Amino acid sequence: MFAFKTLQRRLIFLLVVPLTLFLLGFGFFGYRFIQDMLFKEWGEIAILKLERAAHQMDMKLHEQTEWMESFARAGQDSQGEGIQRWLLKQEKAQPGVHQVTLTWEKAVVSPGSPDTRNRSATLSPIGFSYPSDGKTVGLRAELLDAAGRPVGRLEVLLSYDYLMQETLKEGWLVAQMACLVSAEGRYLAHSNPAMQGRHCLGETQNPLELAMLKAIQEKPSGTLMGEGFIPEHVIGYYKLHAAPWAIMLHAQGSEILAPILRFRFYFLLGSILCLAVILVFIRLGMTPVVMAIRQIATKAAQVAQGQYGEPVPVTSRDEIGQLTLSFNDMIAGLKERDFISNTFGRYMDQEFARELLSRPEASRMGGVKREVVILFADIRGFTPLAETLSPEATLLLVNRHFARMIEVIQTHRGIIVDFLGDAILAFFDPLDGPMEPVVQRAINCALKLQKAMEAENLAESEHPALHMGIGLHAGEVVVGNIGSESRAKYGIIGSAVNLTHRIQGQAQGGEVMVSEMVFHYCEDIVAVRRTFQTKLKGIAHPVTLYVVDNMRGSR
Repeated sequence: MFAFKTLQRRLIFLLVVPLTLFLLGFGFFGYRFIQDMLFKEWGEIAILKLERAAHQMDMKLHEQTEWMESFARAGQDSQGEGIQRWLLKQEKAQPGVHQVTLTWEKAVVSPGSPDTRNRSATLSPIGFSYPSDGKTVGLRAELLDAAGRPVGRLEVLLSYDYLMQETLKEGWLVAQMACLVSAEGRYLAHSNPAMQGRHCLGETQNPLELAMLKAIQEKPSGTLMGEGFIPEHVIGYYKLHAAPWAIMLHAQGSEILAPILRFRFYFLLGSILCLAVILVFIRLGMTPVVMAIRQIATKAAQVAQGQYGEPVPVTSRDEIGQLTLSFNDMIAGLKERDFISNTFGRYMDQEFARELLSRPEASRMGGVKREVVILFADIRGFTPLAETLSPEATLLLVNRHFARMIEVIQTHRGIIVDFLGDAILAFFDPLDGPMEPVVQRAINCALKLQKAMEAENLAESEHPALHMGIGLHAGEVVVGNIGSESRAKYGIIGSAVNLTHRIQGQAQGGEVMVSEMVFHYCEDIVAVRRTFQTKLKGIAHPVTLYVVDNMRGSR
């Protein structure tokens, strides 16, 4: 995820980026839709115009074909020779006729037979020739007599300019050029002088021309586009009926798409202006919001340092105003909870402290009576050692010891009530839960405290080794806030506390000694080193005590 340092940047990202993506997507798909529509429209109109141009060229070719057929049929008339000379003269005078060539075959006349030379009756199918001048095309046919034998050949050379005269007058939309090609792909005529050196389609291995060559051999008409987002060339074609030719129309893709390309520029400009206006509105509309949030953030930083000060002024009734009111209420609540937090939040696990804060009795003076597990730990022989040390060294040694012990007790969710010289008083509260897991946690804690003591002796090797006796007892006490409204602590009161102190006094250095009540909850899971009965001060009857070696299954 992106990390935003300001709310304005977040809003700009969350609003402007999606809008930009929407505009880009809308512009892209809209452009493609209109692009396809423009190409389709161009293709439909181009085919219609090509069809009309092809029809006009077919008519001119049919006209020449009819003259040639009339010439052939005139040979059957008794005055046929004169008629053919007149027709030949008229044919040469036709528009676009560059040359008319008539060649008669030399016939062998048998004695007594009539001379049938120059007596044509019909015309063979028209063929086409392509002189090297590149400006004319030849219509060639055989003159046949009544028996179907060739008696001569008639060829008419027509100018390409004449054939394409009307074609070049057509309004070809945005066409770059029009050209005439044969079925084999040979260029016959074109309107672009730059094509003078070209001879046939596909000679440059252009993919579009190769596709066009294949298309004119398969379909009578169609359009093809080049590759690319904006095709460089688009070609439409239509095949003639009177000749094996096709009229082709070349156009540049950029010219066809000129309207949408212009619109693309205006759309881009309008989108930029739209985004700029939105940014201005965000700037103007969010400045008061940002200032209010910054004021709350500054106040929150002061509260974090314990400086509550005056409430933040509420200047609006919108969500920011509601946030300010809630923030002021939060500060008031923090003031009320400071007393509670200072009471028991320092020497216990923070997770457990939050759990206690959620309970009603934790926020008022006094307490409730319930059964807990009490731990009392005291260092053996510390007083003689302290007499050999300076006050500073003694305090440093005690603080290091307590630091290790506090960490272990907090890890096991114990609540430290007090430090009595070199001794620690703590308890484990089941709250509303069962005692068994709490007793197990307390014993684990006591054993870990002894392990920590061993590690402490290794770390403090310059001093004599210290040993700690630990006593555990489970009993009913009063749990709650002890003291006054001005100063209090979260702790326990009851005879069970005194009994735990007595039990701890019976433990030797390095031992964890538990009462019969504790042993009752955990006798199946602990290994006992020794058991004995003793008479404790203030207790009428002898008590049975157990020295716990470890938890079963652990070492």
